[in-house]
Amino acid sequence: MLWTLRSFMQERSTATLAEISLHLGAEPEAVRGMIAVWERKGRMTKVPLPCGSCTQCDTATSEIYQWLRESAPLSIAPTPADCHLEPDS
Repeated sequence: MLWTLRSFMQERSTATLAEISLHLGAEPEAVRGMIAVWERKGRMTKVPLPCGSCTQCDTATSEIYQWLRESAPLSIAPTPADCHLEPDS
């Protein structure tokens, strides 16, 4: 499943935890474990949300991950559609 995750993220570049879980047919907690493997290898990272952190958003849709290509800069994720906060100015 790690290779499936890698292929999915290479194609998408960024995806939410919910999107990854749906694609893999796995629970979010299991997916977090797989993501952790790629994070340790320096290939994936959690993208900071522009609106900061809150407790009102569903974590599966507000956790956004990015596949890191060699020398690719970290991007800022777009605000999730269901975010309840205004973006920081």
